[in-house]
Amino acid sequence: MDYVKLGTTGLEVSRICLGCMSYGLPDRGSHPWTLNEEASRPFIRKALELGINFFDTANVYSDGTSEEIVGRALKDYTTRDEVVIATKVHGRMRPGPNGGGLSRKVIMSEIDHSLKRLGTDYVDLYQIHRWDNETPIEETMEALHDVVKSGKARYIGASSMYAWQFMKALHTAERHGWTKFVSMQNYLNLLYREEEREMLPLCEAEGIGVIPWSPLARGRLTRDWEETSSRSQSDFFAKILYTKTDEADRVVAERVKEIAAERDVPRAQVALAWVLQKKPVTAPIVGATKVNHLEDAAAAVSLKLSSEEILRLEEPYIPHEVSGGLDALK
Repeated sequence: MDYVKLGTTGLEVSRICLGCMSYGLPDRGSHPWTLNEEASRPFIRKALELGINFFDTANVYSDGTSEEIVGRALKDYTTRDEVVIATKVHGRMRPGPNGGGLSRKVIMSEIDHSLKRLGTDYVDLYQIHRWDNETPIEETMEALHDVVKSGKARYIGASSMYAWQFMKALHTAERHGWTKFVSMQNYLNLLYREEEREMLPLCEAEGIGVIPWSPLARGRLTRDWEETSSRSQSDFFAKILYTKTDEADRVVAERVKEIAAERDVPRAQVALAWVLQKKPVTAPIVGATKVNHLEDAAAAVSLKLSSEEILRLEEPYIPHEVSGGLDALK
């Protein structure tokens, strides 16, 4: 496993981040396809054995049970200083007023709830899950600054939003002398490359680490186009992301298949290798519900695509409508 700095920070993270949305009680929250604690723990342990030190979850995943499962497993299998734990805030955790969003009240409350579930005194990376149109960005950034200064988070990051929103947040923090975002967790894969237009250049210019989610396009790049998985049939968010598909998407998936066959590697390795070579990507976030998912992710770090292979993968792409769940949680 290779390790790199997260953006321009001194924080060292593995080039693969384990996304922990797949781990949580199936009857809690909106992800009925998740693995319970007993089934989840071997994957967290395997990730550690492969050298992955970066783990991403969120308060809203499986109604908080993802944080609980991840926290207990990491406590049992490693030491706190050896891992980088990231979680997120924004999604609604309870009905009624102040149950979600990015107000000062919600942020101060939810960081404490997340820490309790994770069983730790601090998180390494505390991220806003989405933009909050109903809360002034000044209120959000000052609250996040205070979370860092209180020692409850080491760094702060953001997730899917428009580039102008991200720049506004960065400028607000800089203007007031508050803690700035160091990372962007956005939607990027061979089937959705709209982030190359503004967000990726912005992150590169500002020294922001990029940790893309869904680098395998919800598995669509790892199997034949007509195939489905048990998760794809019940994943409501995937239906938001893929309400419309183009012939070009199918061609891209076929190019992945062709190059994988030529290289004699699984398709997942080719799709991930493409994301890994894209500047300024730090570490794609990979979900794993089978051991080979983790093994392929780790192997992809060493797979270097040629310029000709990259061209073949990218050539069929056509512009897509802006997506990535900017108005909905992943």
